[in-house]
Amino acid sequence: MLPHRALADFSKRKEFVSMRIITNSRLALRNRKIATNLFLLTFALLIGGFIFINIGIFTGDAAKPEPLLLLAQGLAIPVTFILTLFSIRMTNLWARRPYPDESLNEGLKGLSKKSVIYHYYHIPARHVLFSPQGIFAITTRWHNGKYSVEGSQWRTKAGPMSRLLATLRMDGVGQPTTDAKNAAEHLQKLLQDVGITTPVQPIIVFLDSRAQVDATKSDVPVMFAAIKHENSFTDYLRNLNKGVEMTKKGAVMPITEQQIAAFEAKTIDKSQASVKETA
Repeated sequence: MLPHRALADFSKRKEFVSMRIITNSRLALRNRKIATNLFLLTFALLIGGFIFINIGIFTGDAAKPEPLLLLAQGLAIPVTFILTLFSIRMTNLWARRPYPDESLNEGLKGLSKKSVIYHYYHIPARHVLFSPQGIFAITTRWHNGKYSVEGSQWRTKAGPMSRLLATLRMDGVGQPTTDAKNAAEHLQKLLQDVGITTPVQPIIVFLDSRAQVDATKSDVPVMFAAIKHENSFTDYLRNLNKGVEMTKKGAVMPITEQQIAAFEAKTIDKSQASVKETA
């Protein structure tokens, strides 16, 4: 890996000035609001459900409750449980910090000004990068545990109790390789619809630098968003520069501006987008 000084020089080169960022802000803000509201709702339901199920204790009425009340009490637990699971899922996908789009934007600062990254438009390819080094479908993970991967199979290096708690909280690392391959396959079909045959490269990016991943036998590259990490996404792209064609105008993109415009016209609603450049 290059030292940080070289990294700074890399970002100052003329062809690495800024990257275009297109984010589906409306979808992101809406889902983050839903996740927050669901959390508050499920918290209130947990308290209310406990009181409702034990209403006889709180009212001092020892009489046998009405059948409809018994039915309502019986439904309270599964309904609250389902809402809780959905709330956790939404929180992990949308409301948990750091936000994946912000981490990727920060980590990819200094990438070629010809590059463009799309957030939340091509789900399950939640993050899509067009750069001189290729086209990437980026799958992110916020987790900070210890993991190993062989082929497509991920294993968590944790004790039985930790695994059980992660399962109950629905916040296990899952199978990122399978998710990454599915995202790349989906993006490839979208590109083919506008006549682009450039292969899509799946990649997994961890947002938390504390995660420890043994990915030497992984089918899909596993990198980190933080630019200072020894296995950063930026370093990975830099290592691919050897295969990038260069001209007097800088690095050559794998697809043309016209193809990018056709892809955006086909898949992006500009009324929902926030567009900016990062220096």
